Amino acid sequence: MRVESDMTETIRDGKFVELTYKVTDRKSGHVLTRVEFPLGYVHGHNEILAPSVHMQLEGKSAGDVIEVAIDGNQIFGPRDESLVFSDQIENVPEEYRQVGTSILMENDSGQTRSFLVTHVDDEKLTVDGNNPLSGREVVFVLEILAVRDATNEETRAGGAIPAVADVDPSRLRPVG
Repeated sequence: MRVESDMTETIRDGKFVELTYKVTDRKSGHVLTRVEFPLGYVHGHNEILAPSVHMQLEGKSAGDVIEVAIDGNQIFGPRDESLVFSDQIENVPEEYRQVGTSILMENDSGQTRSFLVTHVDDEKLTVDGNNPLSGREVVFVLEILAVRDATNEETRAGGAIPAVADVDPSRLRPVG
């Protein structure tokens, strides 16, 4: 005879959590980023989102959907308009001429920063080195898919753990 436990696993340190999320602009409601493939992490060990988001996940279980409002200025600082550049389209390689493309650039000191193509027309291309959430109030909407004990390998992984597909979170880009 199998006894069913009525205890639901809740998110706490050492638990493996699988979730999807989207980030929306609080004012407009537009979706800025969406993660459709489940991402996994070990709570308290290799967290992948802002600390304030992880705090709100604590105690939640599979099936829960939560919304966490975040001030992008608090996490990423205010927008810096000096990180927005435009150039003549003919000066930009063809592979970068699409809105949403990420371009890694290096300054004279060897420091790198990722820039996002934000505008393309027949004459100019504009890139923005600000974090897309900088200067915005956003809402993370997270759907918790699974919560279970983490394996030793998952705890040692040190970052996002693809749960279903091989998804690199750094390659995510704004949509819409």
